[in-house]
Amino acid sequence: MFLGSYEPKLDDKGRLILPAKFREELASGVVVTRGQEHCLYVFSAREFESLHEKIRQAPVSSKQARDYQRVFLSGASAETPDKQHRVTIPANLRSYASLERDLTVIGVGSRLEIWNSATWDNYLNEQESAFANTEEEVIPGLF
Repeated sequence: MFLGSYEPKLDDKGRLILPAKFREELASGVVVTRGQEHCLYVFSAREFESLHEKIRQAPVSSKQARDYQRVFLSGASAETPDKQHRVTIPANLRSYASLERDLTVIGVGSRLEIWNSATWDNYLNEQESAFANTEEEVIPGLF
């Protein structure tokens, strides 16, 4: 399970050093793709295979499903960490998420998210107030 927040730097070649806590689980490969709110999602190869099985089950007759599949999968890139535990973030994905040198990587259970640090700070500041003031159930049976 991926948890926590980390602030690695993107190097000049568009590579990110994976946080030490996650290296073992991601050693056999990752899939990086567009996320929502203009961040990137990073899945272990195993988790992405499971997710892809679910995506494949969406009805081809659903325009919303087709649209989602196209955006989500067309940007996906399978990457293997190198010996220094670095993963290359393709240029099109760096552009999509406005990634610069300063990054924030957050663990979100089954995936990591990579954010431009300034974008993450703004998002978190906006959401913390809503989080603190939530009065209705957001996650069924939990909160």
